[in-house]
Amino acid sequence: MKAILRSYRQAPRKVRLVANLIKGKTVPRALVELDVLPKRASGPMKKLLMSAIANAKENDGIALADLFVKEVRVDQGTIMKRSMPKSHGSAHPIHKHTSHIMIELIASADVAPSKRASKKAEATEEAPKVSKKVALAKVKAAAKPKAKVTKKTK
Repeated sequence: MKAILRSYRQAPRKVRLVANLIKGKTVPRALVELDVLPKRASGPMKKLLMSAIANAKENDGIALADLFVKEVRVDQGTIMKRSMPKSHGSAHPIHKHTSHIMIELIASADVAPSKRASKKAEATEEAPKVSKKVALAKVKAAAKPKAKVTKKTK
């Protein structure tokens, strides 16, 4: 079950931040995370995920709770080359990047047994009701890179 979005008008580097966040998660959990994520790519990524879910239901009749995000690939699309007028009659180049996004879903029966047990536990546990602010803070904290502690030498 795949869905592909071609020529999405955002740089792949920025879209990969969202793609890596939902990779390997259950579909319901990925949908919740995309809802609260304050990135521009989260909207189109959610729409693409919903398209992949619809493809899975239509073609194979698989329920939403049985699906996992197997792969999310973000590739570079075409680069639109524009120019900006600068001083002394010169022109400087502007590159407008696009992305190709591909989402692949897999049914829980296709997941290895060891992974399936942990995924089922994650899917069956009831998530406590959390306000949007708290959920957003958790997502931001998870997305922040950890600072390296370096040892000072004399």
